Amino acid sequence: MSDREPEVVEPDALAARRLEGRTFLVTGANAGIGCATAFELAARGASLVLASRSEEKTAPVLEEIRRRYPGAEVEFLAIDLADLASVKRAAKQVLASSRPLDVLINNAGLMGASGLSKDGFEITFATNHLGPFLLTKLLLPKLHEAPQGRVVNVASRAHFRARRVDWNSISRPVKKIDSFAQYSVTKLMNILHARELARRLAGSRVTTYAVHPGVVASELWREVPRPLGFVMKFFLISNEEGAKTTIHCATAPELGSASGLYYDRCREARVSRLAREDALAKELFDRSEDLIHEVFASRLASAPSL
Repeated sequence: MSDREPEVVEPDALAARRLEGRTFLVTGANAGIGCATAFELAARGASLVLASRSEEKTAPVLEEIRRRYPGAEVEFLAIDLADLASVKRAAKQVLASSRPLDVLINNAGLMGASGLSKDGFEITFATNHLGPFLLTKLLLPKLHEAPQGRVVNVASRAHFRARRVDWNSISRPVKKIDSFAQYSVTKLMNILHARELARRLAGSRVTTYAVHPGVVASELWREVPRPLGFVMKFFLISNEEGAKTTIHCATAPELGSASGLYYDRCREARVSRLAREDALAKELFDRSEDLIHEVFASRLASAPSL
């Protein structure tokens, strides 16, 4: 991080950036920060792909965007980030499309849940890291075709609470009481992923960013026990406020030469000691690739022979 603090970008300055001719894929855009992000991008003329599990829940967002911005190019993409086969199908659909892709916003997230994914991974790890990791990897060819492709990972200041990465925990469900600790680890992974991907993409036209959106009154808290969730809402910011840093990193021209950094309130910000460990970032990247390979290799081996 540089000694000079970047200028805070005001909403009026953000709104002045028109985005016609650019396409953004936003995961988890049916509600919360993702929905607010989609509306702001549409207001500036961007083309949108809204990716989520439920077409039914996303339909009202699509309809409202089209109503507010007649002629807006916006479409739905079915994806379950906790299911690697679903991620692969969704990516294949995007790659087969003639529509370009300028920016991938890995926004969807889960907190407070327990259980295992379809592939046998801890559900928060699968949803917050492994699914977005695979989606990013598969969509890189499209992003490389863009004049200046970007990947934005919505992380969290919660990553400071992560004290270590327990690799054994990714294949077993965590107790409800430990779910926030697991969430913090996955947010650390979001930052490490952006950092290592930036290193691997050095010299290309694709840059990466991780952001803290603020503590937002979004659907992320849906699994939090009701009494705690009720009290927390008095201290949360709006989804629109939370979307600002994501949009800044996805669109700001001055960030075109920056990559792998972490932003909070539209400024480059410090990260935890673990988030600065290059060896850990590389290990996470390599382990993630190995886990994905094992899942698909296992499915291929178990498929009936012809």
